[in-house]
Amino acid sequence: MKDKKASRIRRGTRTRSKISRDGVTRMCVFRTPRHIYAQIIDATGGRVLASASTLEVEVKSAIKNGGNIAAASAVGKRIAEKAKAAGVGSVAFDRSGFRYHGRVKALADAAREGGLQF
Repeated sequence: MKDKKASRIRRGTRTRSKISRDGVTRMCVFRTPRHIYAQIIDATGGRVLASASTLEVEVKSAIKNGGNIAAASAVGKRIAEKAKAAGVGSVAFDRSGFRYHGRVKALADAAREGGLQF
């Protein structure tokens, strides 16, 4: 039986290779039981254009707990604002091998509502 983390990393690697082949800006998501993080990374993969997480002061003050759907939605709105400020309107969604469900889905939906296209 395969290790759960190894399977997630394998899925994430496959997704990232397809995104890098297309040469588009990507929004990378990472989650832990306590927090969720999002980054906008340029097409070359060398520069982070914007980032948001539940550890930021603006987000932390607005939420009670960093490991729930409400917190993920707050991070999604924040990353959309920062992406617009950086001049990014369209991204590829890199969920890092996590299932598109729960917190990852809430972050993506909030980012779409904030004006990001993917």
